[in-house]
Amino acid sequence: MNRWTAPAQPAAVLFDLDGTLLDTAPDMIAALNTICAEEGANAVAYDRARPFVSNGAAGLLRLAFPGFDALKDSALQQRYLDRYAERLAVETQLFPHLDTLLAALEDAAVPWGVVTNKPMYLTDPLMEALGLHRRSACTVSGDTLAERKPHPRPILFALEQIAVDPARSIYIGDARRDIESGRAAGTATVAVRYGYVEPGQDPVAWGADYVVDTPLALLALLKINE
Repeated sequence: MNRWTAPAQPAAVLFDLDGTLLDTAPDMIAALNTICAEEGANAVAYDRARPFVSNGAAGLLRLAFPGFDALKDSALQQRYLDRYAERLAVETQLFPHLDTLLAALEDAAVPWGVVTNKPMYLTDPLMEALGLHRRSACTVSGDTLAERKPHPRPILFALEQIAVDPARSIYIGDARRDIESGRAAGTATVAVRYGYVEPGQDPVAWGADYVVDTPLALLALLKINE
């Protein structure tokens, strides 16, 4: 079966979380700079850190501490995660126009969900704090299964929960691993430039079916209820 193509209405839409559905950068970078202050290190400028937010704690800590090693410095990483958990939703919010998109999906009875590598103990309270946990048809976190993106299993598992064929579904993300995961799962894929794209990365090279520059362009691509 051929994958979904615009402008047909998809049967389900799945989102990556950080940098795709939610702008989590303000809180994640604030937590990083709290750690910098505790360690006597220089703060990391917001604009420098933002492109690396999708790489999670380890990616951000490497900016502040160039010799950081996730195995050797696991205590520092856990302390960062603790600081982040203290301020999960202080400034985090949906990207502009995405609440309109979610409402349109809901009005059209098109289920939407989240597939993220963020651990469940951070994903679930964040979704709840923003009132998204009751709206989402499924949420798969980085530790829900043994496999994480770019493995296809998290996306396939999410679609199994809502009984939707991958070929009639879309996965949307801001990192190469998102597109690799979606393609391997058999969904259509959309890469978003408005997310946390590292310097030197070109989303066009990731092999996505569609690439959009802004949340408004994503809304226009899906054309739900038009």
